[in-house]
Amino acid sequence: MKSLQKNLKRIFWLSHVVILGVVVVFVELLVISNLPKSENLVENKNSNSDLVRVLIGQAKNDRDGGEISSEVGSADARVEIIRRYLTRYNSPLVPYSELIFEVSETYDFEYYWIVAIAQQESNLCKKAPEGSHNCWGYGIHKRGTLGFESYEIAIRSYAEYLKREYFDKGLDTPELIMKKYCPSSNGSWSRGVWQFINELESGDF
Repeated sequence: MKSLQKNLKRIFWLSHVVILGVVVVFVELLVISNLPKSENLVENKNSNSDLVRVLIGQAKNDRDGGEISSEVGSADARVEIIRRYLTRYNSPLVPYSELIFEVSETYDFEYYWIVAIAQQESNLCKKAPEGSHNCWGYGIHKRGTLGFESYEIAIRSYAEYLKREYFDKGLDTPELIMKKYCPSSNGSWSRGVWQFINELESGDF
C-alpha cells in the first residue's frame, strides 16, 4: 500500500514537471514566433525621417572621407533619399534617381533642386504636358512647350540649364530663382520649393 502511494506521488510530481516543461517550451516557441513581428513593430516606429537623417549623415561622412553606408552600397546615400522620396509620391522619375544625383554632382549643386522644383511644377512629372517629359515647367510659354524624347534627356538638359542660368549667376535660393523663373508668383512658388527641400532634408515624407 505504501509502495503504491509512493508511486502515485512520483507520478503526480512527474506529471507536474512534464506539464511545466511543456509550458516553458510553449512560451519559448511563442516568443520566437513573435520575434519577427516585434522587429517589424520596431521598424515601423522608426520613422522615415529618422532613416533619411541617417542617410544624410552618411552622405556627409562620405564627402568628408568616411566609409560609404553598407545599406546603400557603393552609391551615395543621397541617391537612396531621392529614390525614397520619388517612390513615396509615385513619380515616374523613380528609375532616374541615380541620374538625378549624378547630374547634380556634375554641375555642383545640391541633390534636392531637381526633385523639389519638379514637385512644385508638376507634382513630380504627374502633371507635366503630355509626352513632353518636361517636369519643371521651363521653356513652356505661349509660343509652345519645350519637350524631350525621354526623361533622361530632360534631366540632363534641365541640370545644365539650372547651372547656367541660375546658380552660375548667383541665383541660389528659391526666392532668387523665383524672381527669374516665375516672376509673377506671389511668393507661393518659393515657399513650395522650400517645403519640398525641407521634406527631402528632414525625411518628413
